[in-house]
Amino acid sequence: MSKADSARHQWEEKILQPALKRYSELKKTFQTDSQIPIERLYTPADGQDYVEKVGFPGAFPFTRGIQPTMYRARPWTMRQYAGFASAKESNRRYRYLLERGVAGLSVAFDLPTQIGYDSDNPLVEGEVGRVGVSIDSLADMEILFDGIPLDRVSTSMTINATAAILFAMYIAVGDKQGVPRSSLRGTVQNDILKEYIARGTYIFPPKPSLRIITDMFAFSLEEVPQYHPISVSGYHLREAGATAVQEVAFTLADGIAYIEAALRAGLDVDALGERLSFFFAAHNHFLEEVAKFRAARRLWSRTLRERFGARSEQACMLRFHTQTAGVTLTAQQPKNNIVRVALQALAAVLGGTQSLHTDSYDEALALPAEEAVSLALRTQQVIAHESGVTDTVDPLGGSYAVEALTDAIEEKAAEYIERIDGMGGMLKAIETGWVQQEIQEAAYRHQRAVEAKETVIVGLNKYQEGTEEGRPEMLRIDLAAEEAQKRRLSRVRTERDSGAVDEALRAVRTAAQGKENLMPPLLNAVKAYATVGEISDVLREVFGEHQVPTQI
Repeated sequence: MSKADSARHQWEEKILQPALKRYSELKKTFQTDSQIPIERLYTPADGQDYVEKVGFPGAFPFTRGIQPTMYRARPWTMRQYAGFASAKESNRRYRYLLERGVAGLSVAFDLPTQIGYDSDNPLVEGEVGRVGVSIDSLADMEILFDGIPLDRVSTSMTINATAAILFAMYIAVGDKQGVPRSSLRGTVQNDILKEYIARGTYIFPPKPSLRIITDMFAFSLEEVPQYHPISVSGYHLREAGATAVQEVAFTLADGIAYIEAALRAGLDVDALGERLSFFFAAHNHFLEEVAKFRAARRLWSRTLRERFGARSEQACMLRFHTQTAGVTLTAQQPKNNIVRVALQALAAVLGGTQSLHTDSYDEALALPAEEAVSLALRTQQVIAHESGVTDTVDPLGGSYAVEALTDAIEEKAAEYIERIDGMGGMLKAIETGWVQQEIQEAAYRHQRAVEAKETVIVGLNKYQEGTEEGRPEMLRIDLAAEEAQKRRLSRVRTERDSGAVDEALRAVRTAAQGKENLMPPLLNAVKAYATVGEISDVLREVFGEHQVPTQI
């Protein structure tokens, strides 16, 4: 028996056991949201080969971060996700955020824009500008970024089924500003697989959707080399009920599917790997979340090197944006959300995120008001400038508990990926409904635990107020905004060159029917002021629409 083992045995016998006889522990079992057991105590016996598994920041396998100095040299990009009503209103919010220290914009689009319908389509009545900004044509995009220099501001766009169209519009705005395409920076989400799993804002079947995505990969690598053409998103899987382990596993499995599609299209894994980015949630179980980010980095780096033969270390780096977890926010006692967001943001920073959005405390009630948005941003700034956690790289690295959890999450996520490979890959696993079922079962277990008060949600199932807490002033969207958007769209259609639009749409149809890259004709179409709905309808005619498998 080693000296450490002997010392632990004596501690258990002489100190622990007498204490347990006097005071029983609060729960029979302690575990993370992923059902990973949490031991009473972690010691050096729970450690591992430092060089092989932990290593050094900026070096493979990147467990401790992708940069050698991390936040000592440069803080993460502070973003605030925003977009509502009209392009003009959203532009005002973006200017407000930039004045308060936001380093990057993050655009939320309304539901019609996400699913390829114009604002005057009867199918989307009542949804225009509700959960994001309404973009019908390049005219709206020009207003959205009016006065915002795209060569100095990084922009993230949360858009998927119509990502290629909105990406083309963003490039067109940059062209009009005189910004070289090589200077455009940011990310377009462009992750359609998670839409089939969790969100549902898909249009086309998987095969043509992957074709559009690989066309965007090829075009961006050539024309817009600093822009990330995809952000593989685990966030929405987590919002649907996935555990931390499932978030890592299914997100990386989606990433594997995209790389395989790109390789089939003839792209280089090193070139693409250097431009891939990811998007994760930060939840409440603090230690599990920190460990999750570290495990994801290590597992992805090994996947790129061992599975795909990537030679570039840059290609093996997992770069990711984080958003605090909207699903954890409560309408009851909404100011408790300020504490939740602060803890989640700290976990993301200690996990080594490259970019971060902090939710506003009023988001369980409505779109966030300016005061709440400002407080959410200040939360990041306090962490960055006052907490001291940015003064050293990976400050929780070497923690017996964090390293043990990192190993456990990596191992369990790898097991999931192996099962998915056995099914024929992520697309097959999605088509059979297996991934969706796994997430649904996890969500059900969590809800049962909340209802049984085994999982405590402060203010919701424990420590409730006797009377309803005063709710903050909420942002309300003027009902007239939808009609105003329709009038703007009508003016665009009247003033544009209809012949040029028809010609551009024919070129989009020809490209879709053939094998040429779709991005150049899409760019020409948006510059002719063809609308999101018109372009999407052409692609619907060629590709068809996705139907949910009946067995799900």
